[in-house]
Amino acid sequence: MLALPSLPLPLLLLLLLAGCTRAAYKLQERYSWNQLDFAFPNERLKEQAIASGDYIPQNGLPVGVEHFGNRLFVTVPRWRDGIPATLTYINMDHSLSGSPELIPYPDWRSNTAGDCANSITTAYRIKVDECGRLWVLDTGTVGIGNTTTNPCPYAVNVFDLTTNTRIRRYVLRAEDTNPNTFIANIAVDIGKSCDDAVAYFSDELGYGLIVYSWELNKSWRFSAHSYFFPDPLRGDYNIAGLNFQWGEEGIFGMALSPIRSDGYRTLYFSPLASHRQFAVSTRILRDESRTEDSYHDFIALDERGPNAHTTARVMSDDGIELFNLIDQNAVGCWHSSMPYTPQFHGIVDRDDVGLVFPADVKIDENKNVWVLSDRMPVFLLSDLDYSDVNFRIYTAPLGALIDNTVCDLRNNVYGPSNSVSSPKQPPQPQLVGPPATAGYKPYRPPQKPQLSTSWVPSPPTRTYLPAAAAGGAAPGQSISSVSVSTGVDVPKAYVFNQHNGLNYETSGPHLFPTHQSATQGREALKSYVNARQSGWWHHHH
Repeated sequence: MLALPSLPLPLLLLLLLAGCTRAAYKLQERYSWNQLDFAFPNERLKEQAIASGDYIPQNGLPVGVEHFGNRLFVTVPRWRDGIPATLTYINMDHSLSGSPELIPYPDWRSNTAGDCANSITTAYRIKVDECGRLWVLDTGTVGIGNTTTNPCPYAVNVFDLTTNTRIRRYVLRAEDTNPNTFIANIAVDIGKSCDDAVAYFSDELGYGLIVYSWELNKSWRFSAHSYFFPDPLRGDYNIAGLNFQWGEEGIFGMALSPIRSDGYRTLYFSPLASHRQFAVSTRILRDESRTEDSYHDFIALDERGPNAHTTARVMSDDGIELFNLIDQNAVGCWHSSMPYTPQFHGIVDRDDVGLVFPADVKIDENKNVWVLSDRMPVFLLSDLDYSDVNFRIYTAPLGALIDNTVCDLRNNVYGPSNSVSSPKQPPQPQLVGPPATAGYKPYRPPQKPQLSTSWVPSPPTRTYLPAAAAGGAAPGQSISSVSVSTGVDVPKAYVFNQHNGLNYETSGPHLFPTHQSATQGREALKSYVNARQSGWWHHHH
């Protein structure tokens, strides 16, 4: 037997603590870059682009990520000169990991700055819908802040990912924007069919929410709502050792809930200069006549707590919201069946090196999570060290990320373990709006290749995915699922907010996960009882 050296108790405890800290990492690095590289047709053209200033490697910053099939899309805004393409992708069949060149999508010509009718000038965050379409808002801008010019108008571009062709371009109306408009985020709502699609765009500096209907090919704007504005007390930031003020940033990150029993979703949103989340039913947003008369249909939820600025959020089809916490170098979570209070918010991962400014968070069609970090404040306000890794893309199954957090409701003290996946829909009374969608199954594209890399839910250190995986999921198989099978049908639980008419629907009568401490459990129970007594929460079984 190998003899272990004796260590002083404090040192031993320190080593054990360090081991526990490393074991907390769940996200696994898939791609990373010191500086971005692009897939030019040949080396000669790349050299010419560098010589002419059309390509300046240090000027590229990735801000958006989205996954579909064997492609991982990455957007690079034209904030500075020398960005050869703004809408790009990684061919994941050819580049399983490493620092791949970014391939222009759908081609080089479609990324020509200033070619308004045929190209994308600047794209930020993008969205793939369940009908196999990629939604891209071209801001038409070059530069940032005082350097911004607008060679092209704001335009919605939608691509068919099966044919890689643009199937629609819609220019926003003049009334949809104002001189301060800056739109970076998008959410896409698929209703009864693929034609019943509505996109939402958050105007961060113009303080508005723009709605675009695919079916009507028409847009309208909700504006001047105070919930779109920044909180004057929440404009100070401390990230990566930098203190700065982004006090003017209003409505930014958005997430859509699953379809509720009334046939509509809930749109959750937050201003960037805020620690609070707001909500509104898409029944309101889809109605053009409500743009000036809907103040009381929006609700304010509680604050997340200190140091809780967020720019990106996404919700799974079973009601789990993920959001970046840019002050904390972390990704947070909340299960939408729970009250929006700090004790029901969790941290799924944190990394003070790799997750400095986790700019975008997405959940793909296989319930895998993708996180892009880019050190944006350092890029904008200081200087990046291009001998170091600056940009990273992480991934992990959603189930592994929420495991042992307050957002994992599979373990609870109020009944048998239940599935977090979409519950069986009991018969619902018809409320307002379109027919209930319990039996509706939207068109889904043919089976797409799956990632064939195996993940370990809780590796001992930050894991870097190998070039090839042994024993991973076979092509065509889903890598993981959040669901657990119990063989027991658990009655559906509703938590209903009487003030605003929003339903929070889950698959069981769960309230507080068992992994909370006794003190946390008592406080959560006290909060719940007080809420019931106040009439704000009303629980139905």
